[in-house]
Amino acid sequence: MTSETWTFVDGRWVDGNPGLTGPRSHAFWLGSSVFDGARFFEGVMPDMKLHAERLNRSAVALGLKPFVAPDEVVALTREGAKKFGADPQLYVRPMYWAEGDGPGAILPDPETTRFCLCLYVEPLPPARAGMSVTLSPFRRPTLETMPTDSKAGCLYPNNARALRDAKSRGFDNALVRDMLGNVAETTTSNVFMVKDGVVMTPMTNGTFLNGITRQRMIKLLRQAGMEVVETTLRYEDFQAADEIFTSGNFAKTTPVIRIDDRDLQPGPVARKARELYWAFAHDGASA
Repeated sequence: MTSETWTFVDGRWVDGNPGLTGPRSHAFWLGSSVFDGARFFEGVMPDMKLHAERLNRSAVALGLKPFVAPDEVVALTREGAKKFGADPQLYVRPMYWAEGDGPGAILPDPETTRFCLCLYVEPLPPARAGMSVTLSPFRRPTLETMPTDSKAGCLYPNNARALRDAKSRGFDNALVRDMLGNVAETTTSNVFMVKDGVVMTPMTNGTFLNGITRQRMIKLLRQAGMEVVETTLRYEDFQAADEIFTSGNFAKTTPVIRIDDRDLQPGPVARKARELYWAFAHDGASA
């Protein structure tokens, strides 16, 4: 059963989970869909416009034709949030997809692009909730093999098989490498580690999404006087880290409390990152 949901599509708000595609829809059978994920919580929606701007860039990358301005997505999100009870914790998912085929069927027809904005109740995980990780045998694709410069639905089955494998081995998540063997991200979020007081995170190289929350965390930590280095990191670096935490839209930041058979404690940098993010989100200028 899905949680309380409101979806804006074709100029109106629809209660619940409306049926929007059919077997002839290009997105249904050939994967021409893009989305973005944002949060509405405690009356704020941090970086919502940046998420909407990325959505439109993702659409172009997949050959779709975006037609909803970022400011309109922000306004619709604020409008939709009012349909829920007091102080809702919502996941915000704007989407584009192709309804029809272009020449040769493989290509989507950009003129058939549709848009919806789906808001649904999804509580934030508790502040001290942590997760365990291991190394995934699966790898991130390159830009030459998949549209890694977009937040496209077709990328996520690969994440799902990596996550499924980790869970089958008793872990909550996994670190995923790029084709050169360097750590890229977890299956669901960007990742940071701390060693001797220095915060480090994998350098973006086109194989994984440079998350909006990731970028925000880097900026906030640097403004707070911490050294943050974007660099090449191997799995062995994470195994020897003093602290590991993630950044992502779903939970914003989550400490890693176990890597393989080594236990870790939620560290001071992860706590600081969360405090800084919450302060930013409530500063009145974060949308």
